[in-house]
Amino acid sequence: MSVSGSDAGSDMDGVSGGADMDGVSGDADVDLDVDLDGDVGREAATPLGSGAGPAAPEAGSYTQGQRLAPDQLRTLFLFEALAPEQLDWVAERSRVELFPAGGLVYTEGEPAACFYVLLSGTISMSRRVAGDEIETVRSSQRGAYAGATASFTDPPPGSQHRYPTSLRTVTDAALMALPAEEFAPQLRRWFPMAMHLIEGMLIAQRTSQVVIGQREKLLSLGALTAGLTHELNNPAAAAVRATSSLRDRIAGMRGKLALLAKKNIDADALKRLVDLQEDAVKRVADAPVLSPLDTSDREDDMGTWLEDHDVEGAWELAPVFVAAGLTPDWMQQLPSVTGGDDLAGSVRWLAYSVETEMLMTEIEEATRRISDLVTAAKNYSHMDRAGHEWVDVHEGLKGTLVMLTYRLRGITVVKEFDRTLPKVLAYPGELNQVWTNIIDNAAAAMDGSGTLTVRTSRDGDVLLVEIADTGPGIPPQLQQRIFEPFFTTKGVGEGTGLGLDISWRIVVNRHGGDIRVTSRPGDTRFQVRLPLGGGALPTSA
Repeated sequence: MSVSGSDAGSDMDGVSGGADMDGVSGDADVDLDVDLDGDVGREAATPLGSGAGPAAPEAGSYTQGQRLAPDQLRTLFLFEALAPEQLDWVAERSRVELFPAGGLVYTEGEPAACFYVLLSGTISMSRRVAGDEIETVRSSQRGAYAGATASFTDPPPGSQHRYPTSLRTVTDAALMALPAEEFAPQLRRWFPMAMHLIEGMLIAQRTSQVVIGQREKLLSLGALTAGLTHELNNPAAAAVRATSSLRDRIAGMRGKLALLAKKNIDADALKRLVDLQEDAVKRVADAPVLSPLDTSDREDDMGTWLEDHDVEGAWELAPVFVAAGLTPDWMQQLPSVTGGDDLAGSVRWLAYSVETEMLMTEIEEATRRISDLVTAAKNYSHMDRAGHEWVDVHEGLKGTLVMLTYRLRGITVVKEFDRTLPKVLAYPGELNQVWTNIIDNAAAAMDGSGTLTVRTSRDGDVLLVEIADTGPGIPPQLQQRIFEPFFTTKGVGEGTGLGLDISWRIVVNRHGGDIRVTSRPGDTRFQVRLPLGGGALPTSA
C-alpha cells in the first residue's frame, strides 16, 4: 500500500536518558509502540530507553528535599561536562523528590513545570489512547530525564508547554526536580548558539510541516474537485443531450398533430389511442432489463411487425418500442385514427409519446445524480454545521466513497456496516479527511484492480472503522515508519509524506482515539478506533 507519513513529533516535552532531546533513552532508542497482536501504531510519546547502562541505586539512598552536591551531579551523564560554576547553579536550585511505587510524577496535559532526572528506581511513561492508559516504555537507567525538556523553546502563540505524557514510578523512586522557569532561561545563557540551532531546527520543522500540510490539503482538495467535476459532467452532459432530443420529439409531435388535424379523425379511435398512449407511458417505468441477445430478438420481431403494417422507418422505431417494454401482441391493439388499415399515424404518434417519456426519465435520472453528488459534497465538507457534533460515521464513509469514485474505478468496493452502532462526538469534516487519506492510499496501492473493504464494528467501548485493501502490502521495515512525518513510499513528487501525519493527529490528538495498521501481501488493514460515550473531545491539535 502506498502511504504518506504521520505526526510531526514537534513537542519535545518527553523523556530521555541520552543526548537526544525527545524522550527518555539509554543507549538505544525505541521508535514504535507494538502491542501483543503485532499491530504497529505510531509512538504515543517520545521514547524511553531500554534500561541499558548503570542501574539506579535504591531510593533509600536519598531523602525528600535533599540537595545533591556538585560532585554527585557530575556522576550523571547529563551534567558530567558542565563547568564547576554551572554545577553549583544546578545544585543550588534542584531538589530530590521521593515517590512510592505506583506514584504519579506528572499527568499528561498539565503545564510542564519541572525537569526531572532519575536518580533511583524505575519509571514508566504512558499516554492515554481511546480512554485507556497505554504504557509506551519504562526505564531504570540512572540519569534518564523527563518532563519539561522543551521549555527552552518558545511555545506556539497563545499556548504553553505541557507534558505530552504521564510519568509514574514502577518502584520506589527518587528524582531530581529542577524548575523549568529557572532552568530554561539559564540554559539559553549557558549555550546560546546550541539553543539557537536547536530552536531554529524545531521552528523550521514546524514551519515546513505547516506549509507542506497546507499544500497537501490543497492538492487533496484539487484532486477531489477534479474528480467531482468529472462525475458531475457525465450526468450534466446526458441531461443536455436528452433535452435536445426531447425538443426534437416535441416538435415532431406538433407536426404530427397538425397533419392529423387535416384529416378526418375517428373520435373513438383517437380516444383508444390516447388510452393506449397512457398505458405505454406507464410501461416505460416498468420495462424489463433485457440481455443483448433478447433485445436483438425482440427488435427483430418488432421490426417485422412494423414492416408488415407498412410503417416507414420500422428498424428505427423498433428499438424505441422494445426499450419501452412493448411487444407486437400489445401493438395489435393500436387503432387507425384515419380509418382503414393505415396504422402509420398511430404508430408515429405512439413513438413520439414513448420517446418523450423515456427522455424525461433520462433527464430526471441525470439531474437526480447531480443532486446526489452535490449533497454528497456538502455532507463531505460539512457546510453549515458546527465544528464538532454527534456523528454517524457511516454517512462520512459513504460520502467519502462517493467523492473518490473517480479513484476507485475498476476496484470492487465492499461495505460491511454495523448499523446498530451509536453516534460518536467528533469533528466530522476532519474524520472525512482521515477516510480520504486512507482510501486514497488504498486505491493507489491497488492501481485500478482489487477489493476495498470498509467495515465498522464495536470493539469494547470504542467504535472500530477498518479499511482493508488487497494491494501488495507494506513491507515490515516500512510499517514502522508510515506514521512518521514526511515519510512516503510514493514516487518523487507524488506524495508529501503528511497524509497519515494529518490522519494520526486528527484521530489521536483531536478525538482521543487510536490508529494502527497490519499488513501482509493481499491484505492491508488500517484500523481507526474512536471512543464511544459523551466525554469531551481533546483540545490539542
